[in-house]
Amino acid sequence: MTVSPPLSFYIHLPWCVKKCPYCDFNSHAAQAIPEAAYIDALLADLEQALPDIWGRTVHTVFFGGGTPSLFSADGIDRILTGVRTLTRLLPGAEITLEANPGTVEATKFAGFRAAGVTRVSLGIQSFNPRHLQALGRIHDDVEARRAAELAATHFDTFNLDLMVALPGQTLAEALADIDTALSFEPPHLSAYHLTLEPNTPFGHTAPANLPDDDAAADMQLAVEARLIGAGMQHYETSTYARPHHASRHNLNYWQFGDYLGIGAGAHSKLSFHDRILRQMRTKHPQQYMDAVAQGAHLADTRILTRTDLPFEFMMNALRLNEGVPAALFEERTGLPLIVCAAALDKARARGLLLPGATRLQPSVHGQHFLNDLLELFLA
Repeated sequence: MTVSPPLSFYIHLPWCVKKCPYCDFNSHAAQAIPEAAYIDALLADLEQALPDIWGRTVHTVFFGGGTPSLFSADGIDRILTGVRTLTRLLPGAEITLEANPGTVEATKFAGFRAAGVTRVSLGIQSFNPRHLQALGRIHDDVEARRAAELAATHFDTFNLDLMVALPGQTLAEALADIDTALSFEPPHLSAYHLTLEPNTPFGHTAPANLPDDDAAADMQLAVEARLIGAGMQHYETSTYARPHHASRHNLNYWQFGDYLGIGAGAHSKLSFHDRILRQMRTKHPQQYMDAVAQGAHLADTRILTRTDLPFEFMMNALRLNEGVPAALFEERTGLPLIVCAAALDKARARGLLLPGATRLQPSVHGQHFLNDLLELFLA
């Protein structure tokens, strides 16, 4: 590859008040967080990673978790000061922090903004108290509304995260959540289908009264129609934005850009002139902190092969409803697009991909049957 992709940072803060029964992220319930010691480890991790990103500009930063808003505003400020000191952070970079709508976290929003956070992503999931209880969330509907109000007050752009196809949820209730969210005029909104992941309580024992596949599909289509009718662009499988408010950090993922992940269990994808690496840090927080001190915190490193790359690229790019320029495949993988010729022909013949040599874009049918489309690019 002759040109490096844009580079983002992902910073994992793994603690939460309570583990939700549907969550399969690397998160850990804790009464007390070793904030100072963990930040020490994060900054040491970043310093040790500098040779892999030397001289490159950082375009976005994303604090994920866990519940990053459990950290203090001073702690977030210390991390971002370290990022600015050690790297070339783009002026005006998008800096996102995931937040729980709980009262304690929401009162910190002004401090997060002062620390340099430009965008919060609120894990609302639902404004219905019955559904919040079914999901095991620690906030109630009043706190959800209050947090959305505070986000709108302190940030020029913010995201509200919602879920659909919840236990016992009707189509009318799903749309009521959307209407409540829209009342806060969010610049960005995510609407995810509840997924029963393996190795989670919901994965072991599915909750009762889940909507069936047809009912869930009806909800997704109705939500899409309601949000588009409200002037939001459906730009990715589960996400909507008003003009100029798409998540720049997530767009970099979907366009197969690079990202350095620091923190317990964080993943990285880094491109060099002759190879693309994927890395994963040690997952358990205490083990991660101990390992960073020894310089031994990379739990896994692998080079993506020629047979890996077509699926890896398409798995991201084809989530975008408008797709990507066809030339981006070679630019980001170093491979000529002809290696995908057979899969592209099949995808277009089955109506999953739009015709045309200059753009890789899923059809509406391909958007609704994305897994079927992606399977064509598996080695």
